[in-house]
Amino acid sequence: MVPPEFERAVAYGVYQDGLREMVHLLKYERMSAVARPLGEMLAQTMMTLEGQAGTELTVVAVPLFPSKERQRGYNQAVLLADAALAELKKTRPEWKLRAAHRVIRRVRDTESQFALTPHGRRRNLKGAFAVADGSALTGREVLLVDDIYTTGATARECARALRRAGAAKVWVATLSRAQREMVEFWDKEQGQGSFKDTALR
Repeated sequence: MVPPEFERAVAYGVYQDGLREMVHLLKYERMSAVARPLGEMLAQTMMTLEGQAGTELTVVAVPLFPSKERQRGYNQAVLLADAALAELKKTRPEWKLRAAHRVIRRVRDTESQFALTPHGRRRNLKGAFAVADGSALTGREVLLVDDIYTTGATARECARALRRAGAAKVWVATLSRAQREMVEFWDKEQGQGSFKDTALR
């Protein structure tokens, strides 16, 4: 019920079917080559923020805990962000996007979010991220990148750390979202809210 500390979160599509399979290949099968086509999709999503976010953005990937990154061999969010930036340099050269993935660190090895409730996810991530040096963020708008947006717990906690370190605004772009995009409509006759699917993909 508490508003997040980011301005808006956008995602390319729903975490299902082919998109889900591609994310799995990148995340669990160590097929880093799929980061390029997925990054192109992510770049399309970033472009939906045009006219809302500023043209000078510090791009930050959601960090993994160091031991998990060593085990996987890379941080999939970094690969996606860098692939998207390479695409945007060609299609939106007027944007001044600068990667600064190391400004935020995961300082606590959290348990997997997969089986946790929304409340459990928030509790699990409390204090999990930290910014050591906020000088690169002070007064700047930040674009936070991740592979999947589920309940928003990760994005919220990262945004909180980034804002406390001096970021003026935080925007969130993910490749996929766990649920179809829904908007609540108030039914005057029934006196209650209902949800309608507004997904574009």
